[in-house]
Amino acid sequence: MSDYIIEMNHITKRFPGIVANDDVTIKVKKGEIYALLGENGAGKSTLMSMLFGMYEPDEGEIIIRGEKVKIESPNHATELNIGMVHQHFKLVSNYTIAENIIMGVEPIKTTLGFIKSVDLKKANHEIAELSKKYGLEVEPTKVIEDINVSMQQRVEILKMLYREAEILIFDEPTAVLTPQEIEFLLKIIKELRDNGKTIILITHKLEEIKKVADRCAILCRGKLIDVLDVASTDTKVMANMMVGREVNFTVDKSEPKFGEEVLKVENLTVKNQDKFDVVKNVSFTIHKGEIFVIAGVSGNGQIELADAIAGLVKPSKGSVTLNGVDITHYSIRKRNLAGISYIPEDRHNVGLVMDFSLSDNLALKNYFEEPFSKNSIINDEEFLKYGEKLIKEYDIRSSQGNNTIVRSMSGGNQQKAIIAREIELESDLMIIVQPTRGLDIGAIENIHNQIISQRDKGKAILLISLELDEVMNLADTIGVIYNGEIQKIADAKTLTSSEVGEFMMGVGHR
Repeated sequence: MSDYIIEMNHITKRFPGIVANDDVTIKVKKGEIYALLGENGAGKSTLMSMLFGMYEPDEGEIIIRGEKVKIESPNHATELNIGMVHQHFKLVSNYTIAENIIMGVEPIKTTLGFIKSVDLKKANHEIAELSKKYGLEVEPTKVIEDINVSMQQRVEILKMLYREAEILIFDEPTAVLTPQEIEFLLKIIKELRDNGKTIILITHKLEEIKKVADRCAILCRGKLIDVLDVASTDTKVMANMMVGREVNFTVDKSEPKFGEEVLKVENLTVKNQDKFDVVKNVSFTIHKGEIFVIAGVSGNGQIELADAIAGLVKPSKGSVTLNGVDITHYSIRKRNLAGISYIPEDRHNVGLVMDFSLSDNLALKNYFEEPFSKNSIINDEEFLKYGEKLIKEYDIRSSQGNNTIVRSMSGGNQQKAIIAREIELESDLMIIVQPTRGLDIGAIENIHNQIISQRDKGKAILLISLELDEVMNLADTIGVIYNGEIQKIADAKTLTSSEVGEFMMGVGHR
């Protein structure tokens, strides 16, 4: 009998224009946490999608519990006790938690001896018990669209456990979670391992691997570089192998040279859909050559603040002035033309048109201007020329270049596309929200350097980040937001990370 519960031998998978996996072999022991580490687009998700039956390998073999198998579909994978939590959750938003979990394996009851129906009462009870057993408490009757992201992730995990999955695949599970939620999830993953589950963790976050993984396979551009024992391997070694070059963990930043005032926000108040104030009487200014970072725990009004400045939501009170001109009532396009770039938190619903090509997405903000169009006639050649330039300059990796449908790209490369488009606008003000969420360490280093480069060119930058390290590394000025109110604005050099953390929790001294 093999020591391994999973063996993927000499796996190769090709898509048009790209080899996603190139002769990859991994072997996973029963009851271990096995990490797959690699850059965005390195082939991690593709490899696991074959284990879950979403793709078939072009070459190679898969062996589960010592038996060679051809996994033909996710249902087949489920029969083999394999489950997967995808990076982008597969939930029906207007169904309840219980309805999502039991979908396809519904418990059936019979009434009057012949009328069959779904036994929702039984399902609700079983799911409540299952969620308690694994420390993943949920309310089975709640509707998916009414619960937050971390609760939705619990639902995805419970879907696997309800189907009695023994092998659990987590694809970038912490990409959309707050630091507190991440700690909770890593604890759950360790507990699942202690309960006899075998875990495969797809990630590019080195600190998470160090906390939970036993072994780590490193992929780079589709090839397996090495398999390492996590406890005895330094994170810098992992990072360099993952990216294929020396990675600099510190941000090299010169002293700022502030110029004229670019953005002035005065007494801004924003209400949410329920008419509650989520941004309360906020005021600040940003100058040319300044990175002004708003730090805060998720859900304290920072996204609504960014949306109000960019024009996605209307403030109920206050004003926004750009280069001395009141733009409070400008449309989004008029703000763009006045000199605002916006990299939003939600890349799928706000940042990109997912079913457009890469070249179309790269020209979304200026397609109506020359040279992209003249007299309302589109010049396709200019789209392609511009797309090729940005793909090369920003290292946007895609299978079919300009013609790639954005939905098919990795999350990290989707983010690179948005950043490329917004930087190329050469706007006076750049609003950047969570720019490195879901990105690998090489891409993070690159984006941090680009942000500093834009600041050094005299751009005013409003950066919103949940990552305390990112705040402290990049900020010239820090504004800390809590419960919709700015708690403190100060020169970044005068604040320690622990002081910023206290203000983020609403307990700092002003």
